[in-house]
Amino acid sequence: MKYRCGKCGHEEEVSTKSFQCECGGLWILEYEPILKKEDIDRNVWNQFRYHRFMALEGEEWREVTLGEGKTDIVKDGDLLFKMDYMMPTLSFKDRGAAALIAHCKRLGIEEVIQDSSGNAGNSIAAYAAKAGIQCNIFVPEGTSPKKIEMIESHGAKVDIIPGSRDHCAEAAREKAEKEQIFYASHVYNPFFYEGTKTYIYEVFEQLKRIPDNIMIPVGNGTLFLGIMKGLEDLKRSSLIEKMPKIYAVQSEGCNPLERAAKEGLNAPAKIIPKKTKAEGIAIGIPLRGEEILKYAKKHQVQFLTVSENIIGKAQSLLAQKGTYTEPTTAAVYGAYLEHQKEFEIGECLISLCGAGLKGK
Repeated sequence: MKYRCGKCGHEEEVSTKSFQCECGGLWILEYEPILKKEDIDRNVWNQFRYHRFMALEGEEWREVTLGEGKTDIVKDGDLLFKMDYMMPTLSFKDRGAAALIAHCKRLGIEEVIQDSSGNAGNSIAAYAAKAGIQCNIFVPEGTSPKKIEMIESHGAKVDIIPGSRDHCAEAAREKAEKEQIFYASHVYNPFFYEGTKTYIYEVFEQLKRIPDNIMIPVGNGTLFLGIMKGLEDLKRSSLIEKMPKIYAVQSEGCNPLERAAKEGLNAPAKIIPKKTKAEGIAIGIPLRGEEILKYAKKHQVQFLTVSENIIGKAQSLLAQKGTYTEPTTAAVYGAYLEHQKEFEIGECLISLCGAGLKGK
């Protein structure tokens, strides 16, 4: 099991502290498990029941877990809502953070730095606290005060960075490199996707199948990449015969991947991001954009955008169904409402991935 650079192909041990290759390329984790139902650890009641299919060496996850995963699926007509906001820090990002911090614990890391619009930072802060690791989170200006309050409550230091989400990421990387602090990034570090892929493992175990349609929010692609990896694992293991139809949702005001797919580009389109309620997917320069678009072409992923006026309406409609989610989650439901007839979408799995309690 090794890292491979997605740019030059250089291989590196997963024990490296470098967050990227010397050429500037991002690491891809060379790990393709064969899934067997009998290898699920049924004595574990969290996402690490799938630890035998995750690229984790050792059992540090037992010291790190906060009980993430094992979220229910609630049926609403043709929709299957995966209740991933019912997590320790109220976001699906707990899946990735638990796996990444377990890896950090294995490496003996004592301090981490990360950048986030709120949810990933909150998750990393919580799991770092559980693991006894110091934590510094960079957030962009305009981040929900509630999210900042939650991050600080875990003992993490918060730096609020002026400018866009992309400026925030640049500042965090600069500090990590300059001060030689481990960059526990949900974008750069592939171990984060070892956690988010458990989303799809759970769906398969719960339903004993994969729905024909799956709708996913896409900014940096942490859930998207995890789901695609999980689906490929299931197919490679002959547990599913074909891939479902994937719909990847971006905000109308920040859609570099949707535009790239429409224009046939291999890299994200250059855009000027506009303000959007869906701050969790407001990523103008998705650093794994080429990897996301490669998966999209390979599996005929349909990119969709959602208009701003629909996001607020969708959030209200979800609340009336008893689920109070944040705008980024509502954006996915909004996209379903806008495009369901156009694409004749039948049964569809949607992740309710963040709680509305963390909003402004």
